Amino acid sequence: MIRLIPYVLGGTTVLGVEVKLPKTTLLAVSTDKGYIMCGALDVGLLNDKLADRGIVAGRAVGVRTLDELLEAPLESVTLEAEKLGIHAGMKGTDALQLMI
Repeated sequence: MIRLIPYVLGGTTVLGVEVKLPKTTLLAVSTDKGYIMCGALDVGLLNDKLADRGIVAGRAVGVRTLDELLEAPLESVTLEAEKLGIHAGMKGTDALQLMI
């Protein structure tokens, strides 16, 4: 099952995506510039093998819902995210504000 949930941050609507899979749920919240995602995100892959794409993204671990993803501190971020001032330890909503 896939659910799309809009969230309003600072007057801008961002899109939450929840994908129910056997024994796990994938979670992501996206803006026009980038996204944050659950622990399934491979930041190393984005920084190394896909570096030419300039992907702005952050990863939070141990989250089970979109609300938790928004409130959780990011465990890691891409190099492109760092260029926007996004860093590990930053709350998901704060990172998304910098991606708007």
